[in-house]
Amino acid sequence: MTTQIVNKNEAKVDLGQETSKFTVRIIMAMAGLIGLWATACLIGGLASGGIGNLIKGYISTIVGL
Repeated sequence: MTTQIVNKNEAKVDLGQETSKFTVRIIMAMAGLIGLWATACLIGGLASGGIGNLIKGYISTIVGL
């Protein structure tokens, strides 16, 4: 004789909280990618013209000359 045992597990999930967690993770990943891109651009600017030309270009961009 065999006995069948049926187990039911219920998990209550707060959809709003799970969506918020997912959204925060996506935003953090995108912020990390933007930070890496900004660092790569800064290194490229330093490599192509040096620190003096980088600062000069930044100031001329801000001032509009």
